[in-house]
Amino acid sequence: MAREPARKTRNSAGGRLKVWVAMGSDSDLPVMDEAVRVLQEFGVAYEIDITSAHRTPEITARHAREAEKNGFGAIIVGAGHAAHLAGVVAAHTILPVIGVPLPSSSLQGLDALLSTVQMPGGVPVATMAIGKSGATNAGLLAVQILATSNPELRRRLHDFKAALARKVTERNRSLKESREPARTS
Repeated sequence: MAREPARKTRNSAGGRLKVWVAMGSDSDLPVMDEAVRVLQEFGVAYEIDITSAHRTPEITARHAREAEKNGFGAIIVGAGHAAHLAGVVAAHTILPVIGVPLPSSSLQGLDALLSTVQMPGGVPVATMAIGKSGATNAGLLAVQILATSNPELRRRLHDFKAALARKVTERNRSLKESREPARTS
């Protein structure tokens, strides 16, 4: 009988929907921590697990089947190589599943990207970019999904987008100032 992997819970948010973050190996954690960082930044509760579509299939399927009743509103799954984990999770839940292809093989994640994005009709997985930027965007997409029923998260997302715009405007201003031609009299 397969031993159940340890479940790590953070940021319990009394009654609010949370996000399940799953990955196939602890070596995936440096990438998946980017999604966790975003969830923490927005104050979204999450649980994080190492589980495997191949090595602990029953446990993976059970967690996916029970995710909705356990208070999850979205699922982020990181996987490399054949990247079956997101598809297996999606097959066992109606919750939105966000796949993060991980650059863990000699193909630098291209195999994981193709495996994650090519789900059959009826079993959707929202697929992000390979690696850390994909994990960051997976965290943001999960927050956006939860924000559809949470006005406070929507406000935080509006503030986040406004801050992004301010940063670009400031960088443009700095660029213009540093490149201003010398004035001649």
